[in-house]
Amino acid sequence: MPEFVLAEQGIVVTLGLLLGSFLNVCIHRWPNDLSVVKPRSFCPHCERPIAAYDNIPVLSYLLLGGKCRHCKASISFRYPLVELLTALCFAWFTALHGLTLTTAANCVFAFLLIGLSFSDLETLLLPDELTLGGTLAGLAFSLFVPVRDSSFALTASLAGFHPAARWASFGEAVLGATVPAGIMWLIGYLFEKIRHKEGLGLGDVKMIAMIGAFLGLLGMLQTLILASIAGSVIGIIWLKLAGKETDTYQPFGTFLGAAALLTALLGPNWFWLLLGGS
Repeated sequence: MPEFVLAEQGIVVTLGLLLGSFLNVCIHRWPNDLSVVKPRSFCPHCERPIAAYDNIPVLSYLLLGGKCRHCKASISFRYPLVELLTALCFAWFTALHGLTLTTAANCVFAFLLIGLSFSDLETLLLPDELTLGGTLAGLAFSLFVPVRDSSFALTASLAGFHPAARWASFGEAVLGATVPAGIMWLIGYLFEKIRHKEGLGLGDVKMIAMIGAFLGLLGMLQTLILASIAGSVIGIIWLKLAGKETDTYQPFGTFLGAAALLTALLGPNWFWLLLGGS
């Protein structure tokens, strides 16, 4: 039994490291409208192709001392961080649920959140490949992995409709994707009309829809509350320290991603339990 568990975790961690490495390519290329298929990985400074032995997740970064072999330019610490974070999330979900569809759904969700969080942090852009593609993935998974919410089921029962479990889960995903995203879009639209400047980017709205498709309505609302609190506190501190204007655009998608990832890792009610709820 222990040997099997270790082998299982080893495979999952390796997969997480490899997908984390690919995710780094997506984070760098998609916001710049570049293909993630070709050309092969290259140094963004000297544009020399990166050899396979210099492209081993985490290990190559350590062996190279965080510098390009050819031009000695520094390699962002984001690369090993994304790889390790992806691998750790994959290991965590596998330890909780084993090799199941629930684990697969959570791993895909973590992959999307990590990619969007770092993309917004670096470029203030949230690629459609991750937001819209992730929304479709969340809706598809909901047909096989129950969304832990009951908002749609309760609404349906009040209307005298009692869908089968699979379609109730799909309804939770649809409700979680559309209602918070629609409300946030409306708030952003009204803010822009009144203040004549963008309050919430469309990319953030798409990301909210993606998160809601995986977490459902209540999970998405918890994520929004936590992200808003963190964004306000951390954002104000950062602006003060950096000496920037208070209307400087902040990477709200990064806060959304971190809050949603915590919800996925710790469960849909962890924030309420932290506040002393039941």
